[in-house]
Amino acid sequence: MPRKPVVCLAGTLDTKGAEYAYVRDALIATGVDVLVVDCGVLGDPYFTPDIPADEIADRAGIRLEDFSDSVEGAGGRILAVAKMSEGLRCVLTELTEEGRIDAVLGLGGTGGTDLLSGALKNLDIGVPKLVVSTMASNNTRPYIGHSDMMMMNAVTDIAGLNRISKQVLINAAHAAAGMARGYELTKSHAAASKPLVAISMFGVTTPGVMRIRERLEDSGFEVVTFHAVGEGAGMEHLIDKGVIDGLIDFTLPEILNHWHKGIFDPGCDRMQAATRSPIPQVVVPGAAECFNFGARETVPAEFDTEERNVLIHNPNVTSLLATRDEMRRLGEYIAEHVNNSAGPAAVGIPLDGLDNYFKTGSQWNGVDVTPLIESLRSGLDPGIEVVEKNTNINDPVFADAVFELFQKQWARHREPAPAAPAVTA
Repeated sequence: MPRKPVVCLAGTLDTKGAEYAYVRDALIATGVDVLVVDCGVLGDPYFTPDIPADEIADRAGIRLEDFSDSVEGAGGRILAVAKMSEGLRCVLTELTEEGRIDAVLGLGGTGGTDLLSGALKNLDIGVPKLVVSTMASNNTRPYIGHSDMMMMNAVTDIAGLNRISKQVLINAAHAAAGMARGYELTKSHAAASKPLVAISMFGVTTPGVMRIRERLEDSGFEVVTFHAVGEGAGMEHLIDKGVIDGLIDFTLPEILNHWHKGIFDPGCDRMQAATRSPIPQVVVPGAAECFNFGARETVPAEFDTEERNVLIHNPNVTSLLATRDEMRRLGEYIAEHVNNSAGPAAVGIPLDGLDNYFKTGSQWNGVDVTPLIESLRSGLDPGIEVVEKNTNINDPVFADAVFELFQKQWARHREPAPAAPAVTA
């Protein structure tokens, strides 16, 4: 008889034991099994867990009895969260790798969310992971990172059971149980059968990306697109993890967003991962000339200038233009990273517009980005192949040229290494 799906219920059973007991019972009522992991350090657990807190502490290299005395102050609390998160991460990784659990669920306030997210976000993409958190209505990036961890708004503080919290918690239990039941099917979709190519995309570079995607898929590749609204950080992360087999970095507004702390700041220097991974890549300076803030009234005064040619993309997104000096720096930055690519690399340059903002009738039609293109062109090493077209980035002829350019880099990547010279006696 096949085993039931198992939900791992992890968290602090000393301070939130009643809530965890309620969720445990709700999970069991759905027909799944539950494996409870305690991460509390302040006192005895509300009920007996399957994996006790001292085992989690041991995995982090600490003794719980010595450690718990120091958590009352802010410094002790930070250390407690960090160490128990570290131990939980080790345990959850083993449980998932051994196939003993099918989903992870936790509940937390600020400290609990830090503890749980530090462990859950490091699990592989596809492993079901959900945290019910009082922080879910705020900025969730510090907790989620580059993972597919889900956060559910607790609505109330997780401090007692009431008619509101019970509804939230039972829904979370049902969600985790459902994901656990479907985990075998989820894993089947992760089977790698085709090379995976990543492409960066913005709304104003979408037509070109969609044509390239279609041609790649017709040629036997699988394609994953990353929205250049900060998700480029996730793309970089997956390249570093070895998940991505090839890259068409078609859209680069996150560079300038990072420099100016715009709303699409990825929180990292873009284009770095390809200098560490030998994957083949083609780079295009799509939308590199712009950065973004929210609604028009949110643009900081220092950027609200005529030179920035402020453009309202939609009611919640405003685009600003790079200065000529920034354009030169952008070209130098892109060229430097292409030159340092660890694998085969090439560059495509559309000479009649880096995105749809340059189309006839658009506010940026006719904007001069020559400083960017010239500094990019002149900064590239002689061995880097460059294809230039007198078209907009989204014109089919340019998209096709980028596709062909990628095919060449892919072929170079697949070439067998030259045989070592024979050694004669």
